[in-house]
Amino acid sequence: MSKLNRIGLDTTKSAKLVTLLNELLSNYQIFYQNARGFHWNISGDKFFELHLKFEELYNDALLKIDEIAERVLTLEGTPVHAFSDYIKLSDIEELKNISEGKKAVKEIVNSFKILMVLERKILDLASDAGDEGTNALMSDYIRQQEKTVWMYSAYLNK
Repeated sequence: MSKLNRIGLDTTKSAKLVTLLNELLSNYQIFYQNARGFHWNISGDKFFELHLKFEELYNDALLKIDEIAERVLTLEGTPVHAFSDYIKLSDIEELKNISEGKKAVKEIVNSFKILMVLERKILDLASDAGDEGTNALMSDYIRQQEKTVWMYSAYLNK
């Protein structure tokens, strides 16, 4: 018989979710910092448009970072909170000194791909664990990000 945590989920499956959610948290922290860098350093003819879009991205990422960390806590885990851990656990690489719009947007699209692959993995595991809270969170993120990728890809004329 499996042991259940305080919200009624299998502790072994919850621990696996915590591991993946911490990986997602780490990716979002690097994504957030990259988007801030793009916002600060963007230049060129699309400056005003991209400056605002990058601000929207990092504000949204900041909200998601908090939601993911709180979900880890809900599952009785501990959210990672050191930048050294973020860099170690993240598949999104930290980027420096990108000021060209199309390059920044390409990096955003690539980052969303990494995030969505991981979110789908978490979604599958959450479904198997009967974890509707994590499931709903990932579904919301994926739906929003698919539309964002479509829009940014349209900007790139892909």
